[in-house]
Amino acid sequence: MKKKSFIITIDTEGDNLWDWKEGTEIGTDNSRYLPRFQNLCNEFGFKPTWLTNWEMLQNQEYVEFAQKERAAGHCEIGMHLHAWNTPPFYELPRNEKSGKPYLIEYPVGIMEAKIQSITDLFLNVFGFAPVSHRAGRWAINEEYFRLLFKYGYKIDCSITPLKSWAGSMGRTLGFEGPDYTGERQNIHYRQGILEVPVTVFPFKEGKTTWLRPRNRNLEDMLWLVEQIENADTDYLMFMLHSSELMPGGSPTFRTGEQIEKLYGDLQLLFERIAQGYAGVTLEEYGMRVIHNENGS
Repeated sequence: MKKKSFIITIDTEGDNLWDWKEGTEIGTDNSRYLPRFQNLCNEFGFKPTWLTNWEMLQNQEYVEFAQKERAAGHCEIGMHLHAWNTPPFYELPRNEKSGKPYLIEYPVGIMEAKIQSITDLFLNVFGFAPVSHRAGRWAINEEYFRLLFKYGYKIDCSITPLKSWAGSMGRTLGFEGPDYTGERQNIHYRQGILEVPVTVFPFKEGKTTWLRPRNRNLEDMLWLVEQIENADTDYLMFMLHSSELMPGGSPTFRTGEQIEKLYGDLQLLFERIAQGYAGVTLEEYGMRVIHNENGS
């Protein structure tokens, strides 16, 4: 039986952005912890897609690591955009309840300038423009898709079907995150971009589950793998943040002991996934779909 595709997506960003306060420096120490995860993936023939944001593009240690692994065919380097520190800077109105801004809050001209800015930086740093993308804070809309297409992107993985981010406040008064509860769970095109939604599945008591380690959810993730294996979809998508691979880099994995448990869980999870899935990058999966549909 032909194996389904296993796509690993890593939001590759600064240290513990959940606790980051505006005006303070964003650390990128988590870059030192990424080779361990890459090596684990290599053992199974899995290929992470490192969805890289502005501050990580400034970290030479990360850049050298990513270049080396990409050249060996072990990974993909995609783009991840956080609006608050990707230039050009533009002040949005705020109040005491404001959160971090979504890119989709900005005027279209500023949205485009930020996308162009980070795409140009990719070209300067790596010598190529990425084709895969995930929006910061999961927020994307039709204008965002249109701009991605304009700048050469081909594949997006921002949509989390069955999940709503309403209640996650943006910068401007009353601006909330997107509601994806009615979104399609299958791949489809948006403004010329192939949308490959995150794997999200109905769970117990009206809740949802996805392939995202949360410290105590190994059994849930193993259950999800089995459900998708028997479902009418040909891929399974995993997600994690790069800073979650570092002790203290996230609210979820604060200690070295918790990191060791994470790797123990990943070993068991990846062993199970390898039984029915073959590792591909997001680009490899997306371009195969695009080429098949074009008859090439």
